[in-house]
Amino acid sequence: MAAPAACTRFSDNYDLKEELGKGAFSVVRRCVQKSTGLEFAAKIINTKKLSARDFQKLEREARICRKLQHPNIVRLHDSIQEEHFHYLVFDLVTGGELFEDIVAREFYSEADASHCIQQILESVHHCHSNGVVHRDLKPENLLLASKAKGAAVKLADFGLAIEVPGDQQAWFGFAGTPGYLSPEVLKKEPYGKPVDIWACGVILYILLVGYPPFWDEDQHRLYAQIKIGAYDYPSPEWDTVTAEAKSLINEMLTVNPSKRITASEALKHPWICQRERVASMVHRQETVDCLKKFNARRKLKGAILTTMLATRNFSSKYDAHGRSIITKKGDGSQVKESTDSSTTLEDDDIKEDKVKGGVDRSSTVIAKDPEGYLPKQQTVLFKSETPLKLNDPTCFSCNGSDSSDLENSHYIPLTGESDEADARKQEIIKMTEQLIEAINTGEYEAYTKICDPHLTAFEPEALGNLVEGMDFHKFYFDNVLGKNCKALNTTILNPHVHLMGDEAACIAYVRLTQYMDKQGQAHTHQSEETRVWHKRDNKWQNVHFHRSSVTPPFAMK
Repeated sequence: MAAPAACTRFSDNYDLKEELGKGAFSVVRRCVQKSTGLEFAAKIINTKKLSARDFQKLEREARICRKLQHPNIVRLHDSIQEEHFHYLVFDLVTGGELFEDIVAREFYSEADASHCIQQILESVHHCHSNGVVHRDLKPENLLLASKAKGAAVKLADFGLAIEVPGDQQAWFGFAGTPGYLSPEVLKKEPYGKPVDIWACGVILYILLVGYPPFWDEDQHRLYAQIKIGAYDYPSPEWDTVTAEAKSLINEMLTVNPSKRITASEALKHPWICQRERVASMVHRQETVDCLKKFNARRKLKGAILTTMLATRNFSSKYDAHGRSIITKKGDGSQVKESTDSSTTLEDDDIKEDKVKGGVDRSSTVIAKDPEGYLPKQQTVLFKSETPLKLNDPTCFSCNGSDSSDLENSHYIPLTGESDEADARKQEIIKMTEQLIEAINTGEYEAYTKICDPHLTAFEPEALGNLVEGMDFHKFYFDNVLGKNCKALNTTILNPHVHLMGDEAACIAYVRLTQYMDKQGQAHTHQSEETRVWHKRDNKWQNVHFHRSSVTPPFAMK
């Protein structure tokens, strides 16, 4: 790492350029170092908004990142503290997600998977050699340095990373992403560096066949599978995978962490260090096809889950008469979580004085989503504490309390959007307008053609509950819409569309509705809405929406 500059103000060293991403407490902008002309990504954190715990997390992340200098790790180049802002200056990596790059390749073999996992293991070995455990290895945190063929894989996001000297095992808190959590974390047993190897095993499994070893819509069943290591190698997709590849997975997905292979040992496995002789060179088209579905599913599910959780409490702020309801913190309400989303969970995070044995036993379960590593047009939704402000999908609280995690949306340079992306955004806006027109005219049949039959929704009429299917909405078409007013006009304000691949999108907007009641009185109703769209058979369908009313609801679907 270069020696710290003599001047301490960020503006003395760097010129700020365009915005790349945004979170509740931070913004990420491209910057140019004045002395060299080199480009970086600057994460600018508004420290006025941070709690004491936030400061601890920020300091821990910066301290850990300073220790790690490896070609397969996104590098922290500078950290500058000013009166109200903290600047973290990172590599500007431009290649996007590894998993997205794989599905765009013309050729992908077992040997390619071996090369990918080797680079991941190299980064993990460097972390572990420096007493760092990442705790959140997953596809969203595996990036490529550039768009060039053969670009290096880069490990990103050390927001959950902890310092664990030697082979220390302790309870450092419940942290990670559901499908990648190790048995010892789920059992709330002491853990350490082996948790990262377990996650590498899950990633390698996906790299070979395009789907995860552990999966269930019910999180409890998913965790039960993981605790006992209940995975297999089903035919026919695994029939073409070499025994050596399965051997490495087995050693990574060993339930007993003391018997699990280490990063150093894994790098010496024949399937890694002798890949030219051992790993198959046959193109795996089926893996690419499955991985496309896996990528689309995790992003769509992540978007829906983020919408549901981030807006659940906001939905319940109004009763059926439009009166405000105060939702108490920790009300015990539960939301079923999608286990194949990329949602990160964190609880009981360690205090910075952990070396003295102290552990922060916070009862708040905090979750955070992919945190802006996707291209800008793929960024999803809101923060729970700032509903209806479009940010990257970072932290939200499962029990309604404020999230204290910091966003880490500094790793991907988010370039300008193409004409094709703009056209798709316009298509989403047009579909949303058609849906609202069907509502305004009371045309239920037209509405059903635009909506998924299993449409999920949060809206004031549902009193804060998640409703699924069309029956709840049909009642309003049959009994309310078009019957209580003489004239109706709808205006969509400030629509924001976020594209998630080619087959999923999210739109958020303010909906202003003017109408005349039967007595000839004019009324105006305002609501904030978010809709998630999914493309099936070349046709867009609304699969989820959330609506909150600022004024008393007028049964607007």
